[in-house]
Amino acid sequence: MGFALWVDGDTAISQGTHEYRPMGCAVAAAGSVFTPRDFSRRRPAPSRYDPRFAGLFASLGEMNHWLKTHARRKGRSHALQIIFSARSSRVVPLF
Repeated sequence: MGFALWVDGDTAISQGTHEYRPMGCAVAAAGSVFTPRDFSRRRPAPSRYDPRFAGLFASLGEMNHWLKTHARRKGRSHALQIIFSARSSRVVPLF
């Protein structure tokens, strides 16, 4: 299993594979969680070189946990702010 995540403001986009079969792409709110039913093979995913790329995750649970801990609401406007830790590298991995 493997999941790639892109975060753009209040929107989170994920592309996943399950046992080397593509699951497709899913779109959800940045503060919510993804479920296997959200993925569609017809929806295209952004490029891995897109600056909105947040990282690769080994499981759906790990990606959902990252979204819950890094998406924080700021003020009364309910806008989400994604907080990246200083030690996390935003380098795109080579494939």
